[in-house]
Amino acid sequence: MNAMMKSLKDYTIPFVGLKLGKHHFEYQIDKKFFEHFEYEEFNDSAIKVDLIFDKKTTLMELSFNISGSVNINCDLTNEPYDQSLKTAFVLVVKFGDEYNDEHEDILIIPHGEYEVNVAQYVYEMIVLAVPAKHVHPGVKDGTLQSDILKKLEELSPKDLEEKKQTEETDPRWNTLKKLLTDK
Repeated sequence: MNAMMKSLKDYTIPFVGLKLGKHHFEYQIDKKFFEHFEYEEFNDSAIKVDLIFDKKTTLMELSFNISGSVNINCDLTNEPYDQSLKTAFVLVVKFGDEYNDEHEDILIIPHGEYEVNVAQYVYEMIVLAVPAKHVHPGVKDGTLQSDILKKLEELSPKDLEEKKQTEETDPRWNTLKKLLTDK
């Protein structure tokens, strides 16, 4: 068994030995977890996963609560920052003739199966919880000092006020205005 499989083994729940009812599992997700999926968007991560595993007679209900942060680079400035995350997800595990994970929130595993691995679900939930556009909070509130931001400001169109002044002094506009007022 290679190292990757061994560490993802921590996310395998051998439900056959669990009594009916609720069971609590907790996972701490760091950068190594994402290396298994060859996902390199995060510089680092500090995420806690709380899983309530409810074993019932004919199915299992897995309630995930994820909270924490991932360190990512800003799309505008490339400056790293911590993006906080909070998400929840419920997965229903049922038994059927063959394995089927086509539905987003239902997993069907073959009769006779005795364990379920939740690593893929945890991975997808975290990745999907990160906003598509990564904007450093300092960009939004104006506190981030960055060479890239300064350059973007230099390259951006000049203030609208300056634009309006040049438009007002354009003689063609004055002629048009005169036509409108000379009725």
